[in-house]
Amino acid sequence: MISAKSDVQVDTPEVRVTEWRLAPGSATGRHIHEMDYVIVPVTSGEMTIVAPDGARSKAVLGLGKSYFRKAGVEHDVLNETAAEIVFLEVELKP
Repeated sequence: MISAKSDVQVDTPEVRVTEWRLAPGSATGRHIHEMDYVIVPVTSGEMTIVAPDGARSKAVLGLGKSYFRKAGVEHDVLNETAAEIVFLEVELKP
């Protein structure tokens, strides 16, 4: 699996905004979210989420349909589709 591409667009004492691009067949790599965060989809699509125990689930992204998660989430995010997935991750610093 190839690595997803990330580009930090804003990084202040209050917030970090990162653009993520997942080409078909790419993954973010297993990680733990250390801050509360909001995902803002730039494209629609379906991501595969892999939990630490290996359990897999699907996350459907709707164009412009944001969602919020608390710090502590641990997972890998994969693009197993034929289209690029793009979203902004807005991390809220304590």
